[in-house]
Amino acid sequence: MNLLICARCGAYSDTPDVDPTGPVVCCAECGHRQPFRRLPLYCVTGPSGTGKSTVARLLVERLADRFVVLEQDVLWTAGLRDPDGDHRLFRSAWLRMASMVQQNGRPVVLCGTVVPPEFEPLPERRLFSEIRYLALMCDPEVLAARLRARPAWREWDEPRIAEMLDYTKWIRETAHEMAPPMALLDTTRAPVASTAEAVAAWIECHRPEPE
Repeated sequence: MNLLICARCGAYSDTPDVDPTGPVVCCAECGHRQPFRRLPLYCVTGPSGTGKSTVARLLVERLADRFVVLEQDVLWTAGLRDPDGDHRLFRSAWLRMASMVQQNGRPVVLCGTVVPPEFEPLPERRLFSEIRYLALMCDPEVLAARLRARPAWREWDEPRIAEMLDYTKWIRETAHEMAPPMALLDTTRAPVASTAEAVAAWIECHRPEPE
């Protein structure tokens, strides 16, 4: 169900008018009030090389009966064609996709690199009750080694690795200041299975009570 299209008159809006007390999406053209499920979105984020994609596979096994786990990078090729404004169209597309998925009654766990300043200002943010962010982190030396070990098709040369290390430092220093703050989870020495268990526990801890 595309919440940006009015079910009564078919009008489309890029800026959904959400009344959270319903919750309902209100059509500016005809006044129709469309009820919808307004659930949390869980972002398992962090720099490249910290284990997000690997952990995502294990999260599917652990959470599939209660959550929908999605990998953000499957649309990244399209995202690269939208470089302006922190890839705004790419970010908006993911929020729209997640809002439609959650109409099936299961919150979405989105695994991919994103920070609150890239999601929170978007109009589609209104479609979620909250967005929680957990950033996987890693010591710089280990992170650089992981990126150098990646296949050549992923194109991790030294300048790009240096850029990612700077990004990692920025997240570590500013995560607590963001709105909302990002939780951090170090994956430097943790086995993948242990990281997946910790991420799953974080998600379950913040799961909304059943209606």
